[in-house]
Amino acid sequence: MRWVFVGSAILVAAVIFSIILFVGFQGTQTFKDLSFAEFFLSTDWSPSSEQPRFGAFPFLYSTLLMTLLAVVLSVPLALSGAVFMAKIAPKWMREILRPAADLFVGIPSVVYGLIGLTVIVPFLGKTFGGGLGYGILPASIILAVMILPTIMSISEDALRSLPGRLEEASLALGATRWQTIWRVLLPAARPGILTGVILGMGRAIGETMAVFMVIGNSPKIPGSLLDSTTVLTTAIVKDMPNTFYGTTWNNALYLMALVLLVISLGLILLIRIIAKRSELK
Repeated sequence: MRWVFVGSAILVAAVIFSIILFVGFQGTQTFKDLSFAEFFLSTDWSPSSEQPRFGAFPFLYSTLLMTLLAVVLSVPLALSGAVFMAKIAPKWMREILRPAADLFVGIPSVVYGLIGLTVIVPFLGKTFGGGLGYGILPASIILAVMILPTIMSISEDALRSLPGRLEEASLALGATRWQTIWRVLLPAARPGILTGVILGMGRAIGETMAVFMVIGNSPKIPGSLLDSTTVLTTAIVKDMPNTFYGTTWNNALYLMALVLLVISLGLILLIRIIAKRSELK
């Protein structure tokens, strides 16, 4: 039986490393035809023109801006919900709210995208100057809703795992309940909260379908939050059916996938460092 588990672990590791090596090799083939600066710093993405250009800077810029905005929108709500469920809500209410929050994680992303396409995009288009409503703002709103349960659940677990003596000592010294939560419990639970935020960022960066439906998919740097643009994931989905394996265009899309992979691995590494520092404390 032991060898079954060992064999399964080796198989899973081999599959993961094979994917990383394949994407890495195929992506780096791009530099046979393009320079590093031409791919990462140029803003001209016109791969099907007579003189093809493969500047991916607009996709990188939009990806980072969209993720940052989604985190900014989501974290205050997620932390408020976590504090409420961990320290304020009665037990019976928490037993209802926690499964409800976990349920949101299991909803398919296409459902979020459909709601964004039929509700949020028209609303933003009518509210802000009569535009179409596509862009980074609706995508960030959708992503904020999608990552909120993850951040809230992990933050709540971090708050509930704190030793009771911290809260008791703060209250015994004369601090109010809100001072205890704000100045004692939240700083003490910071490693767990940061882990939740980073996991949420990882999901936001890798999300494809919901973003594809509301961002507009124009390969350019947006002039505003309601200007059509494209991120790395949606650029891959949109362009991959139009390419042939081994061409520069195809390799450039693999290089975008490699960038996403490196970002995800970096976030996982950051989570492990935070967890290790938390254990040391």
